[in-house]
Amino acid sequence: MTVYLYNTLTREKEPFQPLRSNKVHMYVCGPTVYNYIHIGNARVFVFFDVVRRYFTHLGYDVTYVQNFTDVDDRLIQASIETGKTVPEIAEKYIEAYFADMDFLRVQRADVHPRATEHIAEMIDAIADLMEKGYAYERNGDIYYRALKKKDYGKLSQQSLDELKSGARIEVNEDKEHPMDFALWKAAKPGEISWETPWGKGRPGWHLECSVMARKYLGDTLDIHAGGVDLCFPHHENEIAQSEAWTGKPFARYWLHNGFINIDNEKMSKSLGNIVRVVELRKKYSISAIRYFLLSSHYRHPINFSVEIMKQAESSVERIQTAVTNLEHRKQTAQSDQVAAELLEKLDQLSAQFVTEMNDDLNTSNAISVLFEAVRLANEWVARPVVSKESLDALLAWLYRYGGEILGLIDETASQPNVLDEEIEALIAERQEARKQKNFQRADEIRNYLAERGVILEDTPHGVRWRRK
Repeated sequence: MTVYLYNTLTREKEPFQPLRSNKVHMYVCGPTVYNYIHIGNARVFVFFDVVRRYFTHLGYDVTYVQNFTDVDDRLIQASIETGKTVPEIAEKYIEAYFADMDFLRVQRADVHPRATEHIAEMIDAIADLMEKGYAYERNGDIYYRALKKKDYGKLSQQSLDELKSGARIEVNEDKEHPMDFALWKAAKPGEISWETPWGKGRPGWHLECSVMARKYLGDTLDIHAGGVDLCFPHHENEIAQSEAWTGKPFARYWLHNGFINIDNEKMSKSLGNIVRVVELRKKYSISAIRYFLLSSHYRHPINFSVEIMKQAESSVERIQTAVTNLEHRKQTAQSDQVAAELLEKLDQLSAQFVTEMNDDLNTSNAISVLFEAVRLANEWVARPVVSKESLDALLAWLYRYGGEILGLIDETASQPNVLDEEIEALIAERQEARKQKNFQRADEIRNYLAERGVILEDTPHGVRWRRK
């Protein structure tokens, strides 16, 4: 069956045909590492984690690259404010990013290149663009000539005049045209910088992705992706500079996910409603956060609220309970072949899941299919006679589609891998932490046990616990 993707470049759903037979070369714009990532960032990384998992499930050989922007204006400002160097700040938040993503079961990219590790390649790219007449130097800054690229604006599907009227453009007398953008910035006193033929400076934001994508994935990518806010100017400018540089199309399919609102308001610094993943980790389970991020179609905006997260927790508990019950029932089931009627139903569910995912990666509908499988599992667990092999078949389906692809099921959570004495010791540690008002550690212990299928209940008579 063919996968159809909505291509931002054409504004149409198109059949996916990779450039290199069964290989998929995929680049997703990563974080600028000046702070902890927020829930909007997480939507990008969790969703495209599922995209990668799904293409792998279909048998494609996926090469996945996700960069770190480890030098830009925000990092430099953070350096000024904290007194730490730009590399120190970047390293801190790269480690924090991996901690957040490991928590959310986001598989690491094949390559996580950093902008500062590719300065030489950027300088070479700029020299090539200058030689071809696409770039020019003014007082140590290097700008790209937007007017020279006749189809500039094709991703946004707007003309230069339309883009100019809709963009916030600072007056800059050095530019030949207001829409020209910086490939390289001359260093200001005290700023981090590198030596170039044009003097000391640092890279512009857009150039790094073009250079790193070409180095690790070739001249033309199969999929380039990120949040919808990157469509213009970042991805538009990437296209312009890359295609001028290589003479080839930069990417065949452009995928962009929608925004996240917080309590029906746009998430922004000015409103003070930025929700960081590092804080969410203390309040909600891994599966609930992933469920929330995948429960709407990726191109649609979604709303975050406490009530919605409660619903997400309830939903993933239903899924995990079904898995736990299957594992428990297996212990007393007799060995026999898988029931033919069950195999037929599971095959139908598999086909339905693939149909939904093949229609522009519709994780929302795929989750609905997952719940059909949960209902089926509950039905078979309740039967007075059921074979161990039938239970195994149900578990295999749930682990494959709900776990391996969607990342919503933790296989270890259904196993009794936390001994009773360990639980009691952790409860005692949690009680002591609460006494010392170390609520962060207390929450960490509760979340740790919850992820392993152990539920704590605080009562007037002390803490009770039970396995899911």
